[in-house]
Amino acid sequence: MTAPPSPTAPPAPPTEQAHPPEVSLMQITAYDDAETLGAPIPCRALDPEVFFAETPADVEYAKSLCGTCPVKESCLQGALERREPWGVWGGELFVQGVVVARKRPRGRPRKNEVVA
Repeated sequence: MTAPPSPTAPPAPPTEQAHPPEVSLMQITAYDDAETLGAPIPCRALDPEVFFAETPADVEYAKSLCGTCPVKESCLQGALERREPWGVWGGELFVQGVVVARKRPRGRPRKNEVVA
């Protein structure tokens, strides 16, 4: 006498998941190599909020931190490829997906020059 076959549930339909942004093998290798060699990566060692600052002075500080980063070029290239909407990436400031030279302060500019 044989046992009846056990009922099997049909496979669950695949669920839609948000895919993480693609990261090239070169970027992963660059980050891992830098960390294993002991080179500090500022965005991993410091508070990430520094790289999404609001004031022009804080943005310039974040850009200066990227100056010594061993993966600066690959970081910038990856941000350009991903079209990062904002923040400091690879020593450059992104605003609405475009690299800009300087962050302007909030508010309207003065109509008249300030006499010092």
